[in-house]
Amino acid sequence: MDELNLKNVPKATAKRLPLYLRYLNMLQDSGVTRIKSKEFSEITQVPSATIRRDFSHLGELGRSGYGYDVSYLIEVFNRILDTNEEKRIALVGYGNLGKALANNNFRRNSNLNIVAIFDNNPELVGTEVDGHYVYPIEALQEKVAQECITVAISTVPSQFSQSAIDQIVAAGITAILNFAPDRVDVPQNVHVQYIDLTTELQTLIFFDQNYQSKMAEKV
Repeated sequence: MDELNLKNVPKATAKRLPLYLRYLNMLQDSGVTRIKSKEFSEITQVPSATIRRDFSHLGELGRSGYGYDVSYLIEVFNRILDTNEEKRIALVGYGNLGKALANNNFRRNSNLNIVAIFDNNPELVGTEVDGHYVYPIEALQEKVAQECITVAISTVPSQFSQSAIDQIVAAGITAILNFAPDRVDVPQNVHVQYIDLTTELQTLIFFDQNYQSKMAEKV
């Protein structure tokens, strides 16, 4: 693991790692200590060949005929994803989605913490809503420095997304989760992950329909 070059890990593989870690933690909580790729595939709905290929990018994680040690995989993925270190997060946009995210605040991982919330709505700025104080977007740079914030989540609508992202980048944040599906322009050193809820739902429906069709064919 110390010699692992994460630059060689495909982006598609990297996007699946948190999914794997979530299910591995669930397995460990259920008392499962060892699992094979076929069994893991049934749980995650990721093809077993894809799981084996993803894992191969991270080194020799299992043994043929034995499978994978659950606790060891959790250790590996925790190290890769840095989930053992606190990540302090700025939330930009405090509409309905922003409020839902703030109130949930990543309860499944105590090291992911929304520590400051920003908006440009004069009815919200300077007030406390659901126990969360809302700062003006102009205070972003100052609060990033004060709170040691390294990650930002933007729930700003697409038509205002570029402006919000520009202010986030100007504050020195290089890791951004953007809930607006339209692509934004950022410097090369800034990483933006897009969450398009419509696309995610359509993908879910597609896979569900295909699965149900396959099951119907077997009857």
